[in-house]
Amino acid sequence: MEADYPILADPSKNTATAYGVVGRMGVASRWTFYIGPDGKILHIDKAVKTSTAGQDVAAKLAELGVAKR
Repeated sequence: MEADYPILADPSKNTATAYGVVGRMGVASRWTFYIGPDGKILHIDKAVKTSTAGQDVAAKLAELGVAKR
């Protein structure tokens, strides 16, 4: 993947727990959080489709006005 933004891996589930996405069975929901440079959440995608996730992220970043590098 040629992403120029950070992607979080969270094997401990600490971040997923803090963001409230860990379900009853202990599995994190597949949500995408778009976080601005100031640390504020700009958007939460709760309907992530694995088959189109890359295109969906690119489209949302463009919609949010995030400049390509």
